[in-house]
Amino acid sequence: MVDLRDNWRIILLIVFILISGFALFSPTLAADDDGGGGNVAATSSVTNLQYGLELSGGTRVRAPLVGVTAEGVEFGGDDPRVVGQNVSDELDGAGPADVTARVDATSGQTTAQPQSEPSSTVEVTAEGITTDELAAALSAAGYEYETVREGVTESTREEVVRILQNKINEAGLSGGTVQQVTTAQGENYVLVEVPNQDASQVRELVSERGTVVIEAHYPTGENYTRDVVLQQDDFQSIGTAQEGQSTGAYVPVTVSESVAPEFQQDMVDTGLAQQGGTRCTYQQNPNGTDPCLLLVVNGEVTNAFGMSPGLADSLRGGSWADDPVFQLQTTNISEAQQVSINLRAGALPAQLDFSQASGGTVSYISPSQGADFRINSLITGIVAVLAVSGVVFVRYSDVRVAAPMVVTALSEVVILLGFAAGIGYPLDLSVIAGFIAVIGTGVDDLIIIADEVMAEGEINSRRVFQSRFRKAFWVIGAAAATTVLAMSPLAILSLGDLQGFAIFTILGVLIGVLITRPAYGDILRALTTVDR
Repeated sequence: MVDLRDNWRIILLIVFILISGFALFSPTLAADDDGGGGNVAATSSVTNLQYGLELSGGTRVRAPLVGVTAEGVEFGGDDPRVVGQNVSDELDGAGPADVTARVDATSGQTTAQPQSEPSSTVEVTAEGITTDELAAALSAAGYEYETVREGVTESTREEVVRILQNKINEAGLSGGTVQQVTTAQGENYVLVEVPNQDASQVRELVSERGTVVIEAHYPTGENYTRDVVLQQDDFQSIGTAQEGQSTGAYVPVTVSESVAPEFQQDMVDTGLAQQGGTRCTYQQNPNGTDPCLLLVVNGEVTNAFGMSPGLADSLRGGSWADDPVFQLQTTNISEAQQVSINLRAGALPAQLDFSQASGGTVSYISPSQGADFRINSLITGIVAVLAVSGVVFVRYSDVRVAAPMVVTALSEVVILLGFAAGIGYPLDLSVIAGFIAVIGTGVDDLIIIADEVMAEGEINSRRVFQSRFRKAFWVIGAAAATTVLAMSPLAILSLGDLQGFAIFTILGVLIGVLITRPAYGDILRALTTVDR
């Protein structure tokens, strides 16, 4: 009869293996791959394991953000918005929207600021602006500063990550992820991974800044004037793109109640809401048309349209503001979808720099290549197990010692796979490398235990076994602590693929020290001690 008190470590190992098996194969934990833009990667058809980009195929984009930043800027009592306007006036090629002044901004650098003074930054995200030009503009505007560097602030990077994730979700690209990564040299990048999508589609989506405004184009005397009448923040809700009844497509939008009365008055003042509506011929003759509403995406006029008599009457009569809804017309459904995505996700505060000099890269892995990686990873794992098993059996020539060693080492991998399936962590090549490292370090520790326990021949009592086992366990415990400490920075810092490797190596070491190594000790004691 099994003594539960003496063998509770073996029972604990079995419980963890059963839980891992449930996480791996239970349909109740299967990922809901509904294509709704969730953070779900390609899923195995047999298990609940999810595969990352390298094992499923797709596109990876890694690029820094365009921009230069001045830190430690003294605003001299000016409002940050005034500072941004004054600096932009001194820069050629940068407008007010490209210059952001912040107080207490997180710059992402280690530049020390005096405790009594807030950290103030001025950031320019227009292309082609150099650090020397920003420094000259600050001096010309009368603002002192400490340093000017390449790159943007931490706040901007976080905002870009949020907006890009929203754009990917709105585009319905299932499994797409966006994150910041930092190299060992301190360089900051935005990393975008989208499974099962080609490179051109992903690059086009993330490279567009996504600014959408509505402008009124109307005659003033002999000339025409363009004024912004609606910005992205002025919309209360954005509908989905829909096909038009005859031609084209449209996006239904609802204007915020706080903005609707002003927009309504603007339509009357510009002549767009004249009786009978307006017929827009802007694209044929910009300087010879009725007043028009222009849809401007990323600074370019993509669509121009007039106003129907019914909408004009409601605007002129003042009733439209009570139900501020209208349609943004486009020529086709794809344009309407892009407009909807940009309005929903918002405008990027800075663009990604894909130039080779900046270190920007776009890589594509085909689904067939991803399938090959999965097969090769499986073969590599099997070869590693067979190699370890062969060495162990040659070393000990004793099934009682070697067989439990191999089974125990493999149980660590099963538990790790169950953990990955349970939390939905996508497997990639770095995680597979972590699994192989766990097998190697695990067997090393088990060999230390076996050598220490079997060093002096047959074991006559449990007391002798426990004494030898504790001596070996101190050695592997110290080695495990060293591994965890060495891997912790890689697991915490955003270093791309190294993070997954470090996380699963640490988990494997902890599982080994807390669960599998003690269980192997109990198995070895039961099989080798004379006094059991």
